[in-house]
Amino acid sequence: MYDIQLNESGTRHLEITDENLQTIRKYSLLNGLIDSTGYINEAVLDKLRLNIRSLIAHSSENTKDLLDLCIDVIYHDKMKAYGLRNLVQLYEQWVAAHPEPAE
Repeated sequence: MYDIQLNESGTRHLEITDENLQTIRKYSLLNGLIDSTGYINEAVLDKLRLNIRSLIAHSSENTKDLLDLCIDVIYHDKMKAYGLRNLVQLYEQWVAAHPEPAE
């Protein structure tokens, strides 16, 4: 279980699970999300939400893991660009510590 800060004042936090991070990896949700400027703003969060919505709408597989990620993290009522930036940083650290198994 990991904790990310959702606002600059530190009054809002969100718990992120390994399952949430595995879902982000499984669907490559953060790949190509941030443009060349490197800034994460509300438009980037909206882009992520639209990408996920499209994945769910056009998937013929079971997307329960993606729906859980949406409910728990991405569409959380306090999730803003600041929280997404911290989620991206956590994900990068998690990927470094949990490399994908070779097939």
